[in-house]
Amino acid sequence: QVQLVESGGGLVQAGGSLRLSCAASGRTFSTYAVGWFRQAPGKEREFVAAISQGRMFIYYDEAVKSRFTISRDNAKNTVDLQMNSLKPEDTAVYYCAADRNWYGSTWSLVGAGNLEIWGQGTLVTVSS
Repeated sequence: QVQLVESGGGLVQAGGSLRLSCAASGRTFSTYAVGWFRQAPGKEREFVAAISQGRMFIYYDEAVKSRFTISRDNAKNTVDLQMNSLKPEDTAVYYCAADRNWYGSTWSLVGAGNLEIWGQGTLVTVSS
């Protein structure tokens, strides 16, 4: 069974950058698509970005498309989220999730309960 652990969160000023990492245990990680989600205080969890098993497909939410970059290294069992030009509204707990299905443009519609594996989250705080 794959387990996920996020890291890299912290406090950053607006306009700054952070790189989040999702580290997976388990030898079958390459068979999972991985998505990043976030949940701001008092708000519902929302989709951020996703990458397919072999990196062929990548999908971003429009709010982050020009600022965030998702990547993965299956040899290292990691999926990273490079976040640039951060804004105060990017403040949230960021989660990675893995699923053996690739949902394409419908990642933002997939309910949290429908994704197989979740990490515990890492907090990103962007100060103005």
